Amino acid sequence: MIEPADLAGLLHAPNVVILDCRYDLSRPLAGEEQFAEAHIPGAHYASLHRDLSAPVQEFGGRHPLPSPAQFQSYARRIGINSDSHVITYDDQRLAFAARAWWLLRYFGHRQVSILNGGYRAWRDAGLAVEAGSPQTVPPTGNFIASPDPGAIAEHKEISSGLGQHEWQLVDARDPARFQGIEEPMDPVAGHIPSAINKPWQEITDSSGKVKSQPELRDHWQDVGPGKPLICYCGSGVTACVNLLSLHLIGRDDVRLYPGSWSDWCAHSLYPTPHGAS
Repeated sequence: MIEPADLAGLLHAPNVVILDCRYDLSRPLAGEEQFAEAHIPGAHYASLHRDLSAPVQEFGGRHPLPSPAQFQSYARRIGINSDSHVITYDDQRLAFAARAWWLLRYFGHRQVSILNGGYRAWRDAGLAVEAGSPQTVPPTGNFIASPDPGAIAEHKEISSGLGQHEWQLVDARDPARFQGIEEPMDPVAGHIPSAINKPWQEITDSSGKVKSQPELRDHWQDVGPGKPLICYCGSGVTACVNLLSLHLIGRDDVRLYPGSWSDWCAHSLYPTPHGAS
């Protein structure tokens, strides 16, 4: 994590690249509109659906992981190099900034920070903003996307291993969705069998700042270290907030189910590909 004052001191550092990840699931262009109105100086916009996800297919969920080629192209276009310090932010309690943080690490880039408190904390600190597109076009970066297959779990592994309990599934959605009381996004309500619920919103306080390490350890204390964890949510986005919190307390025996509940729903509705016998 990085604090607003520390980021302010890095705005003109040659190896710093800032990603504005603001997004609204109900209005996909809202974040880009907000970026045009005002953003941290020098930031580049990262759209969840265009830059941080691949096009939706029959399976893979509502926000599939981008391919290495797609993500590498985006990263190079905004000037990310192998030695860049990438800093991400949003205004949704880390929901989308954590997705960018996790993706960069998944593709092999480790020098990544998240702005604590997001854009709100930046504005509350009275720091400068700018409008429109970035004032300068950066030189093309040399970022190489090298995905880590060990960082993810797919539907086949999860569905075949539900009764073996070699790992623990962790659902990041709010309790009402986990319990199947409501489901505003996907065609089926409920959760994957054997999962426990750890809502992603509980990682931050009401201002969007990450809770202290003792608070995070207490939050996860009932999830023992004996089993590796597989985190999921609705579409592999907000689960990244849980992944971030676990990383902050030193737990790296954790993977993401990228397709998450939306992919699980698709497999339950269409257990064989369309057209198959």
